[in-house]
Amino acid sequence: MKSLRILVLVHEDLIPPASIQGYPDEEIVQWKTEYDVVTTLEQLGHDVKVLGVRADLGVIREALIEFKPDIAFNLLEEFHDNPLYDHHVAGYLELMQQCYTGCNPRGLLIAHDKALSKKILTYHRIRVPKFAVYPRGRKPRLPSKLSYPLIVKSLYEEGSYGISQASIVHTAEKCLERVQYLHEKLRTPVIVEEFVEGRELYLSIIGNQRVEVLPLVELTFGNLPDGAYPIATSKIKWDWKYQQEREIELKIPTDLDEAVLRKLKRLGRRIYRVLDLTGYARIDVRLRDNGEVYVLEANANPDIGYGEELSVAAEAVGIEYPQLLQKIVGLGLRYHQVT
Repeated sequence: MKSLRILVLVHEDLIPPASIQGYPDEEIVQWKTEYDVVTTLEQLGHDVKVLGVRADLGVIREALIEFKPDIAFNLLEEFHDNPLYDHHVAGYLELMQQCYTGCNPRGLLIAHDKALSKKILTYHRIRVPKFAVYPRGRKPRLPSKLSYPLIVKSLYEEGSYGISQASIVHTAEKCLERVQYLHEKLRTPVIVEEFVEGRELYLSIIGNQRVEVLPLVELTFGNLPDGAYPIATSKIKWDWKYQQEREIELKIPTDLDEAVLRKLKRLGRRIYRVLDLTGYARIDVRLRDNGEVYVLEANANPDIGYGEELSVAAEAVGIEYPQLLQKIVGLGLRYHQVT
């Protein structure tokens, strides 16, 4: 690919430095993905401009006019500090007739709402955990039709934000207590799901009209404390020291038979199309001991930092990280919105 002018859109608090030298892990983890993407694109020979965005579309417009990028590399996960607004940024780029990476606005909107996406998947007879939604501002009612244990999560937040061992509840009282806690802490609606025991697997998918399902990645939980549930808590996701201490790793599973792998890849491809996803995405599933697969959620804006699920899956088929970013850029250049 020839050298391109690439405008990288990031949250204004996550503009990465030129080097990670001297920064503690606790700070690096916040902007590691942004750093990985920017430095790799520069190493590939592209002319890269980083733009910090929080709540003003005008700065994007100015950069598009002045820098005239060939493509915008969209790493924004929120706007006005609201994760539900990320699809508006993609929509604005389309209105400006600007090529961009990642998912289209409709796919972002559908996937970001865990309840809406589950309803669509259920309509298409794709198995998801039974769930209930608890909006803010209403007195929550006991989840009488759900079987315990339950897991309590934000309806919209991603990256395991708000998820801890306390998210697993065994009684109605604990469930309502956790719902109220998340309402106050995260200020978002809450989704309560039946907890599915099983292996935590990730399907990484890239493509627009033509879709490629990368090798399956499993989150292995090493030596968790006694009584801890094997779930992707915020601590497991973002605390590198804890990951090392507890041997939390992303691995390519080698013990699944070909029939199961084919089944999961077909499922991932089907979900990608049903939810109208483009660019790249990650589908999170649980595989039970009896072979049943439950879809937990579809992430239309997954972490694409080096060493994360998407890059681990790509490396398993010989796609090194720079190649992966080139493919993502190429998909953005070739994407045409449906008219």
